[in-house]
Amino acid sequence: MLFTRQGTLNMRNKKWEADFSMLDPTGTADVDQRYSKAYVRHLFRAGELLALHIASVHNLVFYLDLMREARTRISDGTFTAWKDKMVPVLTQRL
Repeated sequence: MLFTRQGTLNMRNKKWEADFSMLDPTGTADVDQRYSKAYVRHLFRAGELLALHIASVHNLVFYLDLMREARTRISDGTFTAWKDKMVPVLTQRL
């Protein structure tokens, strides 16, 4: 699973087989622009450990960025509105 600001991606799904777009166009990890969804899906299906490495790097950077934004929202008093908007999107399966 890859977590993105658009929702959760199950990289074993066939729908990613021919999707050569970036893993996460809004992601800040270097793996987000370096690898395509199709390539990472292939790695998962082939049982390659590189798939787990890419997913871990992406997910760690995603959650670090998300928590950084949450802290900012708490500080400026807009956390509740931001959370109410983000939770439905983040729990969506793509």
